[in-house]
Amino acid sequence: MTAVAAAVGAVGVLLTLLAPSRWMLVGGLALLGAALAGLAPELSTGGLPRVSAPLVLAALAGVAGVAAAFVRFPAAVVPSLLLAAPLQVPLRRTGETVFLWLPLYAVLAAATAALVWSVLRSDAFRPLSRAVAIPAAALMAIASLSLLWSRDPAAGTVQLAFFWLPFAALVAVVAQAPLTPRTGRLLAMALVAEAAVFAVIGIAQALAGRLLIAGESLDLANELGPFRVNAVFTDPNVYGRFLVLGIAVVLVALWVSRLPIPAGLALVALLGAGLYVSYSQSSMVALVCVALALTLVAGGAWGRRLAVGVGATLLVAGVVVLAVALRAGSAESFTSDRSTLVSGTAATFAAHPLIGVGVAAQPRVTRREVTPGASIGESTSHTAPLTVAAELGVLGLAAYLALLAAAARALVAAHHLEPALALGLTAVLLALVVHSLFYPGFFQNPIVWGSIAMAAAGAGRRPPAPLRS
Repeated sequence: MTAVAAAVGAVGVLLTLLAPSRWMLVGGLALLGAALAGLAPELSTGGLPRVSAPLVLAALAGVAGVAAAFVRFPAAVVPSLLLAAPLQVPLRRTGETVFLWLPLYAVLAAATAALVWSVLRSDAFRPLSRAVAIPAAALMAIASLSLLWSRDPAAGTVQLAFFWLPFAALVAVVAQAPLTPRTGRLLAMALVAEAAVFAVIGIAQALAGRLLIAGESLDLANELGPFRVNAVFTDPNVYGRFLVLGIAVVLVALWVSRLPIPAGLALVALLGAGLYVSYSQSSMVALVCVALALTLVAGGAWGRRLAVGVGATLLVAGVVVLAVALRAGSAESFTSDRSTLVSGTAATFAAHPLIGVGVAAQPRVTRREVTPGASIGESTSHTAPLTVAAELGVLGLAAYLALLAAAARALVAAHHLEPALALGLTAVLLALVVHSLFYPGFFQNPIVWGSIAMAAAGAGRRPPAPLRS
């Protein structure tokens, strides 16, 4: 049953993202739903808690009500998805805690239902830009099919059911949503407001010395080193990553003069303080890269010279420090053991280069074949390109690289229509891509797919016709 569901999901992804007509879009979404239904029995036997019938009915009624609101106010779809994106709910599964985006899934279900209703009642359908749709569909379809040969089918089923397949629907929903200058402002306000709330929570945790959500590994790390906070997130790095997105949006607003300088500096100070107490090195690297890139793009001649100078200095300093660390034999300590994770994942890819080990199977295979005795967490790749290569092989890696290139081209194309929105999306995606080089969960982040979909939607819009005299 799981194999059939994976195949149906792959077809559903292709139809949803490549649909040339509204009927094919609806058919693709229906197949995605069928695939999720086919994976449900495996999820229930895998240890996820069963849900009572009255609770299901109440949830369906709530989704129907939100869907009706989205039909009436379609401009609220994307901001609502963004507000729900960082909120996760812990669930117990076979002796471990799994954090899932249940609020996001509810909003996405309502938005999908509203999209189906709207496209069936009207001709308001815009095919997704082929330049982005083809690599996105290829990557998602390969991930779905790879469940057929995954060396960890239980983990692969969870990833397909809760990330890859729902996020295919997310791309379609966001791509079909209204895209106006007001959309960009609403998204910016929602993201910065959430980041500010999380920063306040993180700072309060640092002052109190207590966490809302803790785990054994984080508790141990806090006993041995500086007290790291995570606000309402599962990990300080995930918390730090979200704050970087908020800072990036504030910096864009400052560069395009959409925000008074005193207010912008106050927000950067608040979010920066929240980021500091996370002690997330990967987030801080992402922030530096985004700040330099924005200065290079929007800073004029002096800004470009400054960005190039600072970037070159940091690069040379990093190379020198790394060389000294390698010579001293402390590469693992210098990179927080990420060099070991990179080498282990690279060895897994080298042993399975063609089709990979299957979705979500890299940690288990690396632990079994490369680092026996290590835990799953100690074997998990922290580098997105290597994770894709190890799990989906060279075809998946090619689709991943093609998707990033297509998203970059779409952002350039969208710049002539909505410069501020395009610059904001560029900053967000750049932060996420850089962060993904040091921390896992790139394609399991709904903001990644939402940003790509918005870039594709912006690139697919036509500029207004020139006025005739």
